[in-house]
Amino acid sequence: MTTDTGRRRPAVGVDADDFYHFESLLPDSELAVLHRVHDYMTTEVQPLLLEYWSKARFPFQIVPGFAQLGIAGLPYQIADRPGGSFLLDGMIAMELARTDPSIATFHGVHSGLAMGSIALCGSPEQRERYLPRMARLEAIGSFGLTEPDVGSGAAGGLTTTARREGDEWVLDGRKKWIGNAPIGDLTMVWARDVGDGQVKGFVVANDSPGFIVEKQEHKFALRIVQNGLITLNGVRVAEADRLQRANTFADTAEVLRMTRAGVAWMAVGCARGAYENALRYACEREQFGRPIGSFQLVQDLLVRMLGNVTSAWGMCARLSQLQDLGIAADRHSSLAKAFCTVRMRETVGWARELMGGNGILLEGLHRLLLGDDVRRCVERNLASDLCGRRARERSHASLERRCHPRDLGFDTVGIHRPDCASSARPRGPEPRDPLHATTTSCDATTAPP
Repeated sequence: MTTDTGRRRPAVGVDADDFYHFESLLPDSELAVLHRVHDYMTTEVQPLLLEYWSKARFPFQIVPGFAQLGIAGLPYQIADRPGGSFLLDGMIAMELARTDPSIATFHGVHSGLAMGSIALCGSPEQRERYLPRMARLEAIGSFGLTEPDVGSGAAGGLTTTARREGDEWVLDGRKKWIGNAPIGDLTMVWARDVGDGQVKGFVVANDSPGFIVEKQEHKFALRIVQNGLITLNGVRVAEADRLQRANTFADTAEVLRMTRAGVAWMAVGCARGAYENALRYACEREQFGRPIGSFQLVQDLLVRMLGNVTSAWGMCARLSQLQDLGIAADRHSSLAKAFCTVRMRETVGWARELMGGNGILLEGLHRLLLGDDVRRCVERNLASDLCGRRARERSHASLERRCHPRDLGFDTVGIHRPDCASSARPRGPEPRDPLHATTTSCDATTAPP
C-alpha cells in the first residue's frame, strides 16, 4: 500500500528489526531494488559464505548477479542511467552487511571508493571511459591510499611518490590493506607529487609493469575480502589516467567524506544480522521446557540489541537525507561512523553472549561475527562468566517466570514470530493472575512492574 506521495505504508509486523519502518522512507521504485538485493543475498550469496569464509577466498560466481542488480555506483549518473538516492545506496550497504560484511566491503570499495574517485575527481572523458564498465563489474576497482606506515595520517604523510616525465607519471611506493587489489583490475592510487608536494590520484591498471600485489593472509575477520599489499616499482601512468580534478588531499578527502557514511550503514547491517540471529536462536533454543526467549535476562539482551539497531539506523537515515539535500558535512558522517560502529560491536557482543557456546560455530554465526572485531567478542565471552554469577544472584522466581506477551513487548509492538510459538511445548493450566499468565509463544516485551 502506498500513500499519495508514492511512499510505501509500513506493514506492521513484517520485519522485526525495522522497528520504526525506515524502509517506508523509500519510494516504491527504490524499495523494489532494496528487496531484490535482499533476495539475492539470501538465496545466492548466503549459502556460499561458510565455505568461502573458511578458505579466505572470494566467490567470483556472485559477480554476474551483482552486475544484474545494477547497484554499483548507484549515486552517480552513468551514461543514460540516472543516479539513485544516497538513502537507497546506504540501505543497500546495510542489506549487504546484514548477510555478510565481507561482501558489503567488496561492494563498498568498488562502488564507493573506486568508482567514487572517478565520479568526483575524474574528467568527463574519464567518467565516460571507466564508470560504465565498472558499473557492469567488467572491471573491479580498488582504492590505494593506506600505506604500511601511514594509516590515519595519510593527509600529511604519504610516502608513495609521483614524478612527472613528459606525458607520463612514474609511481613508486607501497600500499597496504587495499581491498579488492588481489582480484581487481583497476586501482585508484594516491601519491605525492614530488614537484609541488600535493597529493594526486591516478587510475592504474593492475597488470601494469612494476605493479605487484601480494595477498594478505591469515586474517581472522573479513576473511572473504581480498586485501593486498601493493608495491609500485617505477609504474608508468599516462597523464590521461591522472584524475584531472584531484590536485590536493582535499579532493581525496571529498571521496572519503562521501563514502564514510557507507561505513556507518554497514555497521547497522552487521548489528541487524546479529540481532536477527540472536532473536531466531532465542525462539528456537529450548531449556527448562521452553524457549530461552521466555527468560527476562535473554529478553533484556534482545531489547538492548533492538534499541541499538533502531537508533543507529535512524541516525544513518537522516545522514543520507542530508547527503541527498547536499548539506552533509564531514562532522555528520564522522559522528554516524563513530556512534554506529560502537553500537554494532556492543550488539554483536550481546548476541554472542546470548548464544552461549553455540555462538562460536561458524554455521550459526556467519552473519554475526565475521565482519566484527573478534577480540571484542572474546572479551564479551570472558565477561559472560561474571554475567552468569550475577544472574544466579537474582531471585529464582525471576528466572523461572513463564513468557507472556508483556514480558518483552514484542506482541504489543508488532513483532510476530509464529514459528517460535509452534516450537514451544504445551504449558500447564494458566494462573488466575493475568499479570502472570503463561503463553505458548516466545514473543514478549516489557516486564510488568
